[in-house]
Amino acid sequence: MRRYLIFILLCWPLWASAQKTQEAQEAQDWIAYRDAYRQMIWFEKYGKPKQFLQNHFRIRAREKGASTDGLRLSLNSKNIHQSLTLDVLGRAVFPFSKAAYDDNAELTLNRNASQFRSGAWVSIVTRADGVYAAADLRTACEQMLAYLQYAGAAAGKACVGVQFSYPRSDAAEVVFQTAGGASTALVVREGPAFPDDVQSGFRVVAYRFAAYPENGRIVSSSVPLAIAALLE
Repeated sequence: MRRYLIFILLCWPLWASAQKTQEAQEAQDWIAYRDAYRQMIWFEKYGKPKQFLQNHFRIRAREKGASTDGLRLSLNSKNIHQSLTLDVLGRAVFPFSKAAYDDNAELTLNRNASQFRSGAWVSIVTRADGVYAAADLRTACEQMLAYLQYAGAAAGKACVGVQFSYPRSDAAEVVFQTAGGASTALVVREGPAFPDDVQSGFRVVAYRFAAYPENGRIVSSSVPLAIAALLE
């Protein structure tokens, strides 16, 4: 019993220190700019084709109960104070700044940062006219897969399609048109904008390559919030 008490007394300072560190991390409302910069620069330096891809810095909820309504992101340092606009999916245009890097700036949230995941987020570029050649979407998916594999993810995956996402209030229609002009409406359902997200409530339309001819095009009646690659 005495040995057990001595063991506890010896280990207590280490446990208390670890507990304080964990509590400090859970209470933080900031993200190191330098860490985010290192993630984002991967895409900038990527030398293979990526004309159908775009890269954002994204904040997304870890759990379903963590709301992103009213979430605000800003870049702050001794000399910099800049608000960064988040879209409805939590994406922001990342400010590449040598001054912010040198100042060891912080990306600050108005919420507890431990409730959210943050980092680089690549998606497929949307078109204002809503018209997407089937061949381009296949190429976009392959570009996404190649980039993720370059970044050390998506091992063993293959491109099976893409997913269009819309606000719940958007009654957008998405159709596949063959080269001969015949049209087939794609099924609309409710789900997350990106396959791995915990938050749903969006209108999503999956275009799976195997279900349609290689030649043709996808026509969307409005601009989607995002286009995600379906990798399985």
